[in-house]
Amino acid sequence: MDGYFFEDLSVGQSASFGKTITEADILLFAGVSGDTNPVHINAEVAAASMFKERIAHGMLSASLISTVLGTRLPGAGTIYLGQNLKFRAPVKIGETVTATVTVTALDAVKKRVTLSTVCTVAGKPVIDGEATVMVPSRG
Repeated sequence: MDGYFFEDLSVGQSASFGKTITEADILLFAGVSGDTNPVHINAEVAAASMFKERIAHGMLSASLISTVLGTRLPGAGTIYLGQNLKFRAPVKIGETVTATVTVTALDAVKKRVTLSTVCTVAGKPVIDGEATVMVPSRG
């Protein structure tokens, strides 16, 4: 298995994943999600918005948290149980979003893990929150 078993985790463990957001990412996400809000896909409409240009879907950036949880920490076999998010700033085409998760609590009885979650661009938070996941156990 690629990833950690519950018994291998400790408070403070952290992992990250970064991705530069492209126009193709935004268009593909719009197609998959059905979110065709013009601020994401129409340059003319976006230019008249408070952002002055097209921005990525907030959930596109937030999905990078899922990437970390499912592939890095805890990794394969992780089951998402919950997530809260606060959107702090927009992400623009060409910006690199880095999603970082950090273990903050472990529930040995239920094999559940609580993690702080943050997405940053150039070191500034654009999304933060907290996730709860279930992790495979050796036992």
